[in-house]
Amino acid sequence: MSHPVISLASARTLHLSAQNLLKPFTRKPSAADVVQAIRDMGLLQIDTISVVARSPYLVLFSRLGHYSPQWLEEALSGGKIFEYWAHEACFIPSEDYGLLRHRMLNPQGMGWKFSQAWFDEHQSDIQALLGHIAENGPVRSADFTADKKSASGWWDWKPHKKHLETLFTSGKLMVSERRNFHRVYDLAERVMPDWDDASQTLDQGVAEYQMLRRSAQYLGIFKPEWLADYYRLKRVNTKAVIAQLLADKEITPVEVTGLEGIFYVHQQQFSLLQQATESRICSTITTLLSPFDPVVWDRKRASVLFNFEYRIECYTPEAKRQYGYFTLPILQRGELIGRVDAKMHRKEKILEVKSLHLEPQITMTARRAQDVHGAITRFAQWQGAESVLTGNVPETLMALWGTDWQV
Repeated sequence: MSHPVISLASARTLHLSAQNLLKPFTRKPSAADVVQAIRDMGLLQIDTISVVARSPYLVLFSRLGHYSPQWLEEALSGGKIFEYWAHEACFIPSEDYGLLRHRMLNPQGMGWKFSQAWFDEHQSDIQALLGHIAENGPVRSADFTADKKSASGWWDWKPHKKHLETLFTSGKLMVSERRNFHRVYDLAERVMPDWDDASQTLDQGVAEYQMLRRSAQYLGIFKPEWLADYYRLKRVNTKAVIAQLLADKEITPVEVTGLEGIFYVHQQQFSLLQQATESRICSTITTLLSPFDPVVWDRKRASVLFNFEYRIECYTPEAKRQYGYFTLPILQRGELIGRVDAKMHRKEKILEVKSLHLEPQITMTARRAQDVHGAITRFAQWQGAESVLTGNVPETLMALWGTDWQV
């Protein structure tokens, strides 16, 4: 039986459509759009590096344009989203709490994120900490200071930070809000007062099936080996899940010109798939992506689907970096065409583009130059910059843009 055949450009477009990166957001975004964007992706990965915008804010900007970052904080404190380990540490829609609750109830399966030995060794301290929160309200790890220990001159840092993280992983504490992006912890029953474990928690097998099913939706088009990474699932029977999704007509097989093997398209993209077989679809967004955007967080998938070899170099010694500390992939009309190493100088209100590297196969056309200029300008405006300062940028662009431009 032959399958529909689509072009690589169409396959990319189906994926970008599933990720809400098909067309620019045309109306003024609202607080509700932030929550909906997270629902559409399933997860919003958290990272604290703030050389430009912190990653979760940047992922939302790529989809919504000029929105207010405080809406993310308000969604958390308002109980519309919660924090837990999913792909990594993530913001997740609150209605998906039951999907991840089994991980909290069996934290021994969470690897380095939970130590039973630590939990047992510090049991009395941990119970006292829970009692303190119950009586006095939410805490931050910064609330616990250092004590001077004896006359030896050594400082004994109280191990409360680890206690808090252990209680977070085991679901006894939740993040009720963030202050200056620092977690504020409260009792789970105060954050989720209507939750009932007995009637609402999905068992692990059911939850993992649902996670794989959702991953198919969030990816839009996928190879079987891409599914488990979205929620970082281990030892799951992806073949059985795909067989079930095929039987339920939730996915359909396709072939992609130039790529090996069978791909599967999720039903939410079926209307676009019909157009894709006639090569009538394309993404019209040009924007900067976060290093932790779902489009690029699976490096192998980004390589296969976009021919884009990407890794974040902030953990690489400076002398060994190829592109820069925190490079942002450039998405231009369905292609990943290069990367920008940028830094926001907040006091001076300057966005510095330290370097811009184009992919080897990319030729710079006038439209492309204009698209990228617009994307950087919009990003700078959203960051509160008044001007953009460019450094190591290809000469073809420098000739058009100049070294400094007002936004």
